[in-house]
Amino acid sequence: MSASRIPPVATVPDDDVPTLLVKIFGKDRPGITAGLCDTLAAYGVHIVDIEQVVTRGRIVLCVLVTAPKADGAEGDLRATVHSWAESMRLQAEIISGRGDNRPRGTGRSHVTVLGNPLTAESTAAIASRITGTGGNIDRIFRLAKYPVTAVEFEVSGAETEPLRTALAIEAADIGVDVAVVASGLQRRAQRLVVMDVDSTLIQDEVIELFAAHAGCQAEVAEVTARAMRGELDFEQSLHARVALLAGIDESVVEKVRAEVRLTPGARTLIRTLKRLGYQVGVVSGGFTQVTDDLKERLGLDFASANTLEVVDGKLTGKVIGEVVDRAGKARLLRRFAAEAGVPLVQTVAIGDGANDLDMLNAAGLGVAFNAKPVVREAAHTAVNVPFLDTVLYLLGVTREEVEAADAHVD
Repeated sequence: MSASRIPPVATVPDDDVPTLLVKIFGKDRPGITAGLCDTLAAYGVHIVDIEQVVTRGRIVLCVLVTAPKADGAEGDLRATVHSWAESMRLQAEIISGRGDNRPRGTGRSHVTVLGNPLTAESTAAIASRITGTGGNIDRIFRLAKYPVTAVEFEVSGAETEPLRTALAIEAADIGVDVAVVASGLQRRAQRLVVMDVDSTLIQDEVIELFAAHAGCQAEVAEVTARAMRGELDFEQSLHARVALLAGIDESVVEKVRAEVRLTPGARTLIRTLKRLGYQVGVVSGGFTQVTDDLKERLGLDFASANTLEVVDGKLTGKVIGEVVDRAGKARLLRRFAAEAGVPLVQTVAIGDGANDLDMLNAAGLGVAFNAKPVVREAAHTAVNVPFLDTVLYLLGVTREEVEAADAHVD
């Protein structure tokens, strides 16, 4: 490229340079942005900033430009913009000032709020708590309108961890779900998502499905509930429950696989994550006889669980190999991350029970999904709606992007 063809270097106006904020309001239609910029172009101004929002068919377009330098040009620009706006049945407002937007504060986070419904009262409470931590809301936009309403706040001026703590307390008080993650390139980087299986990826407790065929469902369910609440050591409770399955025919495995019910939104979550280039795995205190099948059916990258011993076509009531317990799930998360080449800070863990806590705390983002109270209190964030794909909103993926990707494939 010759020197004459090199484009000029863009410069940001300093605080002393006169600028004009041009605001346009009215009914949205194609051509508004182009028409306004064409009108401004006649005055040789430079665009410093531009933002546009459309809500229920009404547009708010803001353009920050350098003021024209020629004598009398600013007055002419104002008259011309108002005339153009009137011809488009729009309203215009032009505000004089100097320089660019004020710099954003240090400490930047994305705050995702999920509500079903999302009320004005709860939104006010979240916004007030953000202000109370010293944060400023720079931008708000909607990620989804169903199956829940999800909005994202871009916040500056408050460090992520104190903000997360403050909003977790507020969210618990007002009954909404809030996730806080740090801004930065890592939010858009490839990630690893690892999920618990029972009552997270699926709606069932697998050992209870086996127990139903052994006629000991009530006994197993009680031990399972106590273990998930953290009242019993998981490994001891696992051996106690599995012992009740001794003598069941191996053919029951196929029956249990057929009975497993995926959580609503599970397929959408996994399909979308895979399209984004994420790697997805599961870890379970359940059994490989089921997780291996789920891995194949759902196209998962990783899967690990306990293995039921089978001898002569019968379950022996024992598990073989190392038990996948609370600490084991965290170890597997780290192992999967190393194999995937993903730093721990870029991992997401999802679970519901006490034996998921170490994994949730080890991950860059730990999500308690319809979890027990002890888990909700300890996780980075909680989701309390029965749709697993709402986790996508915590990653900044909008419902429209999910649907557009599905339509493109179809």
